[in-house]
Amino acid sequence: MVKQDRAARTRQSLIRAAAEVFAREGFAPASLTAISRGAGVSNGALHFHFESKKSLARAVEEEAVQVVRDITGKALDGGGGGLRTLMDTTRELMGRLVDDIVVRAGFELGGDPARGEESLLRSEWQRWVEDMLRRAEEEGELAEGVSPGDALPAIMAATVGFEMLGAEDKSWLSEETIDGFWELMLPGLAGVREQPVPAGPPSMGASGHRVVRPAQPTD
Repeated sequence: MVKQDRAARTRQSLIRAAAEVFAREGFAPASLTAISRGAGVSNGALHFHFESKKSLARAVEEEAVQVVRDITGKALDGGGGGLRTLMDTTRELMGRLVDDIVVRAGFELGGDPARGEESLLRSEWQRWVEDMLRRAEEEGELAEGVSPGDALPAIMAATVGFEMLGAEDKSWLSEETIDGFWELMLPGLAGVREQPVPAGPPSMGASGHRVVRPAQPTD
């Protein structure tokens, strides 16, 4: 049991050290020596757990996928509508990109062509966004004529863009930036008179939603 615990701790240390090196340097320039040094173990110990740099990168991404699944799972437990859940989870995920090196490295590895592998993490996120948009459609939240397929490209392009830009400038991942995106997106996306908002700006209705009033006719 003691050996198993030590092995599990070593593996986690290697995943975290790898995430730090991959996020800083990218996949191709990253060296296994730098990763093992960061984890405080020998190269031999690294190869005991991971046969190659590709297998280590895959482990980082799989760990990040699990974190994203935990985030989305907790969001579903909140019981909100599809759009509310999607908006709040987007904010939570962008915040995790700031605070969690494994999540940040997982997304960056997914977009690194040097790996030559499909992005597990972005695929996971896309599937969940699609699920929330379909739920919003079923609940009558989407505007007339707007389908989940219409909304998905814009939301995915924005969230992946925030993730990539945030690697250099964390302000792209701030709550203010994410809330501003949804403020811009919602009028064309939501079909109800009271549109959900991710934060608490002025002009709120009693239900915690922004009141959207129709334009007044002009003479």
